[in-house]
Amino acid sequence: MFFDPLYFVAIAPAVLLAMWAQWRVRASFAAASREPAPLTGAAAARYILDSAGATDVEIEAVPGTLTDHYDPQKKVLRLSSEVFDRRSLAAVGIAAHEAGHALQDAQGYSLMAVRNAAVGVANVGSSIGLFVFIIGLAMALKPVAWLGLALFGAVVFFQLVNLPVEFDASNRAKAQLVSLGIVPAAEMPAVNGVLNAAAWTYVAATLESVLTLLYYASHLNGGSEER
Repeated sequence: MFFDPLYFVAIAPAVLLAMWAQWRVRASFAAASREPAPLTGAAAARYILDSAGATDVEIEAVPGTLTDHYDPQKKVLRLSSEVFDRRSLAAVGIAAHEAGHALQDAQGYSLMAVRNAAVGVANVGSSIGLFVFIIGLAMALKPVAWLGLALFGAVVFFQLVNLPVEFDASNRAKAQLVSLGIVPAAEMPAVNGVLNAAAWTYVAATLESVLTLLYYASHLNGGSEER
């Protein structure tokens, strides 16, 4: 049962969506990287943060490709080399999105606080949730199996909360880029393409976690028998 081909059938929509989203991210990022911007990604993020009064947030360069993220614990916005020192619409778009997360944190955006609080439990659920479920099912200990499923449910909860957080950060980024004059409104389609494509990757991840939860829950509800 644990390697049931039906599992891959169950999550196929999410896998296909993720593949399409990753292709869109690469294509839109490459296209927007060829469009010049007046500021580097780091400078754009600094301008956005300072304009909103978030002057305590630091900005650092990190290795890797599209490894950009905001660390709410250390109040640090980390940008990949392709974003940190590049003057392109792709760079300022990604940097503005991460700055949007910093503004959510600074302005007390409620869902951002919920997401941050759920990170720890979600990490535990991602690491051992399905393992605990399989052990419980293999030993015919339904309470243990339900515990494992509940732990994995924390991952689903995190993903569901994360979606509006990501969408809000992108909306903040788009508004700030235009209002601060970093990107003219006429050039925003290239930025929108990058941020919208990235949003689909979060949708795909959420869909996969939901479908996985439903698939394994069906075994506890009598949908399948141990083989």
